[in-house]
Amino acid sequence: MNTIKYYYVYALLMFILTGCHESPTKPNMEVEVATTIVEQKDIPAILEYVGVASSSRLVEIRARVDGYLQKIAYDEGALVHEGDLLFLIDPKPFEAVLAQARGLRNQQEALLWQTQRAVERIKPLYEKDAASLKDLDNATAAALSAQAMVDSAQASELAAEINLGYTKVYSPLTGISDPAKYREGALVGPTYQQTLLTTIYAMDPIWIDFSISEGDLLKFRKQERSGILAFPKDMDFDVEIVLSDGTSLPNYGKVDFANPTLQQNTGSMIVRATVSNTDSILRPGQFLRARLHGAIYPKALAVPQRAVMQGKSGLFVYVLNAEDQVEMRSVVSEEWYNDLWIISSGLKPGDEVVVDGVNKVFPGMKVKKQSNYSPQRH
Repeated sequence: MNTIKYYYVYALLMFILTGCHESPTKPNMEVEVATTIVEQKDIPAILEYVGVASSSRLVEIRARVDGYLQKIAYDEGALVHEGDLLFLIDPKPFEAVLAQARGLRNQQEALLWQTQRAVERIKPLYEKDAASLKDLDNATAAALSAQAMVDSAQASELAAEINLGYTKVYSPLTGISDPAKYREGALVGPTYQQTLLTTIYAMDPIWIDFSISEGDLLKFRKQERSGILAFPKDMDFDVEIVLSDGTSLPNYGKVDFANPTLQQNTGSMIVRATVSNTDSILRPGQFLRARLHGAIYPKALAVPQRAVMQGKSGLFVYVLNAEDQVEMRSVVSEEWYNDLWIISSGLKPGDEVVVDGVNKVFPGMKVKKQSNYSPQRH
């Protein structure tokens, strides 16, 4: 029994010693990574804001005379053209007033003719001392008074014609119409404070209103002064309109107005862009995104987003030194463009940054660069 016991102990010791003399690990293989060289170049700065479409010309159609609404002559909610008949107010009372004004004007013209003939008769008699100066003066005064009455009658006739014309309400522009505020038979007009009949919204061009916060304005001013950000001359931005489904309008707009004062309730500046809307894709009240093109980050340093990692003390990247060894470098980035992060500090031109394979390296490791890697184009 002791012999067997000693045999097992001997076998166990031989197994342990044999294992200790074997090579513990194989040599580490070099990790392959893809890198990019940091360069200075101008990078577009796209500013994006939430905007709301609004009509570039909104006209409230109101009744200018009192009367019963006789007809709604347009398709509510449809496109109406400039000059289209929208409403008809009962014209009969106004036709009667016009006829009366014309009769009064004819009467006054007859009296004028009579007084003028009297002057023509008395004037030769006065020249022959057959009539007194008083007779001539009286006849002349009567003629002048008759002329004034004719002028007054003509003015009354013109007012009656204008009021009759107001019974037909035409569209002053081409645009989308609101529903009618009143139906046929309703009594409308300034006297009854029921003057608003409908509203017409011009659709082309259309306005895009958006707000820039006070914080952004201060940040832009600071970046512009430090040379980080450069705006286009005269703030001539091209405005890309992005719809809720992610598609963009094929045509860009232009910024044409910025409110000089900030809104006290929001602390923001209202900015307006004008965009062509020939197909009426945009409607007033529609929410969208406005992307402003034209600003740049001049001579900026940028790296792909996948090369930047978040650590306990902030953002960092892996940089290769002259011996292709990995170094960790803390960086600061506040802006981005597409998948590029703009680096404001921590890198310099010529630095070689690890882009692919960052999860396989650590500081001090020597790596092998991929020979077939080419920097991503933007």
